[in-house]
Amino acid sequence: QVQLVESGGGLVQPGGSLRLSCAASGITFRLYAMGWYRQAPGKQRELVAIIFSDGSTNYADSVKGRFTISRDNAKNTVYLQMNSLKPEDTAVYYCNARIAGRNYWGQGTQVAVSS
Repeated sequence: QVQLVESGGGLVQPGGSLRLSCAASGITFRLYAMGWYRQAPGKQRELVAIIFSDGSTNYADSVKGRFTISRDNAKNTVYLQMNSLKPEDTAVYYCNARIAGRNYWGQGTQVAVSS
């Protein structure tokens, strides 16, 4: 079955950096778009970044120029490099794969940005 396992979250000061990883199994990883979403307390889950099978990417306006999504098809892993972090980036970050019209989610990893 499809499994997505995130790692790399934590507590960081404003202006700091974190790198999230999502290891996928049970899918032919290279064929699918992979996304990172986040959900802050009391807010809806929102798309942060997506990388398509051809390597093209899209970002939420709020993270453009600060976050970079990438993928390593040999390792079945998608990454989210987050720089210049702000308190408003605090959220649980989820890895996503959409396959045959169905969304698959990881368990989430907490990112907290605070001084």
